Amino acid sequence: MSNLDVKPEERVCAAAPAGDGGIVLIEPRDVPLGGPRAMTVRRTLPQRGRSLIGAWCFVDHYGPDAVAESGGMVVPPHPHTGLQTVSWLFTGEIEHRDSTGAHAMVVPGELNLMTAGRGIQHSEVSTPQAKTLHGVQLWTALPDSSRHVEPFFENYVATPFEHQDATVSVFLGSLLGRESTATTFSPLVGAQIDLPADTEISLPVDARFEHGVLVDTGEVSVDDEAVPVDHIGYRAPGSDTLVIAAGSTSARIVLIGGEPLDESIVMWWNFIGRTHDEVVAYREQWMREAVGGENPAGRFGSTVYDGSPLPAPELPTVRLRARD
Repeated sequence: MSNLDVKPEERVCAAAPAGDGGIVLIEPRDVPLGGPRAMTVRRTLPQRGRSLIGAWCFVDHYGPDAVAESGGMVVPPHPHTGLQTVSWLFTGEIEHRDSTGAHAMVVPGELNLMTAGRGIQHSEVSTPQAKTLHGVQLWTALPDSSRHVEPFFENYVATPFEHQDATVSVFLGSLLGRESTATTFSPLVGAQIDLPADTEISLPVDARFEHGVLVDTGEVSVDDEAVPVDHIGYRAPGSDTLVIAAGSTSARIVLIGGEPLDESIVMWWNFIGRTHDEVVAYREQWMREAVGGENPAGRFGSTVYDGSPLPAPELPTVRLRARD
């Protein structure tokens, strides 16, 4: 998914202070995906107070949205560098096309993972069959040693299994002895967990990881701290167990986590680099080669789409400033 902010912030992202070991709430903010009938997503990462959870650097949560009212998802071809896009749906169907030649449907229970590496472009359009859209779009930042890999696309079908009274689907990394075969470039975990009403589970986790619990539905507490719907409950490394409980109604959460990246990354629009000048160069190349049509076989390649690629916003007139 593209970051369609008209005036995206320039941001240097680095691991924030770990805190006191308790649960820290990360609040969402509403971001429209462009146009008068735009879908609105709830964005919890990046924030001024926390930019990364492991290598996870971007979390958009959307729906359930009636496509007839919202207009659905129509995101023209747009670029990415230095990251992976992690698409996970609860309801609906989205058509994905990218410049590696991949053509796939994003459907519930299946991970679509696109590794941008040195550069890629892709489009995302909800299908006529999709009456409701509900899901998450996540990014992971590629470590410096891997961020210039050739782009590629993967699909992985997660197999749900029972843990205590919960149903767990591991779509990235490993958890509870189950491992996704999708490619990761740093130690990570991504999983959907569904809990019946009035249920508490004890979840063994990697003590080296920091974790985030995004609440999709239900009354949820993490380590006895309430985490409201649409928020992330963050916990720093140091403990090998998460206690997650549902209240009087069933709950659905998305668990993300990983070893702290320990690298500063520069995020602007849909690009991740390491310096201001690098991101400026990515934008210039996108506008010249893809939007201007000068070199369709250039850094970002080309993809099949009935329409024009998405122009990049104007860059700010100031250089990057680090944010804590």
